[in-house]
Amino acid sequence: MPQSKQHEETHHAPGESLAERYRRTRAMSEALAAHLSDADATIQSMEDASPAKWHLAHTTWFWETFLLREFARGYRIYNADWPFLFNSYYEAEGARIGRFARGMLSRPLLKEVIDWRASVDAAMEPLLSSGEHDDLIALGIAHEQQHIELLLTDIKHALFQNPLAPAMFKTKAAASEPCKEMGWHSHPGGLALIGHGDGDFAFDNEAPRHRVLLEPFALADRLVTNREWSDFIADGGYSNASLWLSDGLGWVRENEISAPLYWRDGDWFTHAGYRPRDPDAPVTHISYYEADAFATWAGARLPTEAEWEAVARGQVGPDADGQDAPAAYDPAGGNQLDAALDFGPRGGTDLFGDCWQFTRSAYLPYPRFRAAKGAVGEYNGKFMSGQFVLKGASCATMRGHSRASYRNFFYPHQRWQFTGLRLAKDI
Repeated sequence: MPQSKQHEETHHAPGESLAERYRRTRAMSEALAAHLSDADATIQSMEDASPAKWHLAHTTWFWETFLLREFARGYRIYNADWPFLFNSYYEAEGARIGRFARGMLSRPLLKEVIDWRASVDAAMEPLLSSGEHDDLIALGIAHEQQHIELLLTDIKHALFQNPLAPAMFKTKAAASEPCKEMGWHSHPGGLALIGHGDGDFAFDNEAPRHRVLLEPFALADRLVTNREWSDFIADGGYSNASLWLSDGLGWVRENEISAPLYWRDGDWFTHAGYRPRDPDAPVTHISYYEADAFATWAGARLPTEAEWEAVARGQVGPDADGQDAPAAYDPAGGNQLDAALDFGPRGGTDLFGDCWQFTRSAYLPYPRFRAAKGAVGEYNGKFMSGQFVLKGASCATMRGHSRASYRNFFYPHQRWQFTGLRLAKDI
């Protein structure tokens, strides 16, 4: 997804300080919420998703809990009842409302949450310039950027439940790249260095860097498209038991799955409501089960995360840690949020920026991984069970998260995120 130079500069301005990145990220969260009513921002469509208002509040709770409470002299918690409402999963921070009940929080109002955000932002200013807590502030910024992506995907799922198919943005349809015949990046195998080394910010689950032995393989040079997925459906892909993992076949039958999420006849649901489905755009909103079945149908397989990363490092340079990949989308779009932005997967040959791509690798700790001490150590490590790794970032991902070592992870049935598929094969 090539970006204009003006659009690129909204991602990560040259020489941008940590404080400037903090302010820009916080402003972006609120710019997205400005398109929502209080009711829009309150609803929760399923337990996997959270209300937009909750995302705005939880990220603010993070700053208040881990920075202001600990390091801002004389700081008083804004509202003593709210940590119970907006703690996500940090056991070290005590009791919290059940995840399934976040959509019941009609109070506080959206405006009250925005006022809280402003108060916390003002209190954060001395810490932003002190230079004493930069690592924790960088983590908080990355955390809020993750929630920007979740806000976008969660509100899409919520609006999809409305029979009126309301739009969040007044956008034009995304123009996909011309789809070419699938080619392959061949890799000779051998030892590969995987994971984040020294350098810019990365999450703890991306390290330590370690060696992996790869057999010769090839990775497709583009994502699977809607047209190819339609061929899979027409060939009885969802009913052919021989293509499916046992758990996947049970999931298909129990939930009567017959197409990717958001498909309806020849349309698909977007942040701009229903639009004609572009056959050349990458297929998205699929589960691991669906991705694996399609790969089997296509005579291929899913890549491992080490294979994917080895090819990605070859594309963007030998020391890609922390560098921005060229293809991820900044949902704020500078001052263009209300304009006719095209938002969605578009295709092309970049490894980054359209859809998170399933790998066949279980989400497990790397060799010598150690979780950080304290509540912050709960960020990633305790979820290393029963999930699969995804690579590559999506059209809703903040650009700074498009790096070869980044490890996203989901359970095999989940598909409300922008999840897609890139094939691999043995050679």
